[in-house]
Amino acid sequence: MTASTAVKMCAQWHYSKASLQAPPMDFSFRGISFMQDLLTEEPRPGLKPIKQSQEGRLLTQAVWLNNNTLSELTDFSDTLAKLLEYPEDISWIDLSFNDLSTIDPVLTTYYNLRNLNLHGNSIQLLSEVDKLAVLPHLRSLTLHGNPIEEEKGYRSYVLSTLPHLKSFDFSGVTKLDRSTASVWRRMNIKPKVVRRRLNDY
Repeated sequence: MTASTAVKMCAQWHYSKASLQAPPMDFSFRGISFMQDLLTEEPRPGLKPIKQSQEGRLLTQAVWLNNNTLSELTDFSDTLAKLLEYPEDISWIDLSFNDLSTIDPVLTTYYNLRNLNLHGNSIQLLSEVDKLAVLPHLRSLTLHGNPIEEEKGYRSYVLSTLPHLKSFDFSGVTKLDRSTASVWRRMNIKPKVVRRRLNDY
């Protein structure tokens, strides 16, 4: 291991110890329509300033983009990589009260994501939730205020698709919730049948 690698690993360790309590990068209520707008806007000042790396990038694991006019997330990863020192460590993304009609797959690339706020958007299809099943650490999700909330079995569908959630729509997930969701899935979601071609026999 080179000295520079050791220094960087040490720096990241100190960052991860400190940044769990770091203030969020807060771009809420900024009238943002495109992700690249973040590069010309200043984040909202918090009670405590966010620490910065030597390169000037922010040391935080939380990103608040709520109450804007985002309808898609083009350049999401590239923009956050320019603003954050360790974007791969993001654990909380707030995109509530925007104009998103789908759950962009880019959100599923943040392996350490624990909290995701998507309430108050325009998500149309319950099946969009399926994309989030690849996030192993996701524990809190909000989706109320989207058209999918009106779908029959909304809560059970989400909880059976994402069984590791501890909180959904700001409500704790109980054992009864999990049991109900499991029964609902068995009754409503048919398992996929693998059809073999005739020449396979």
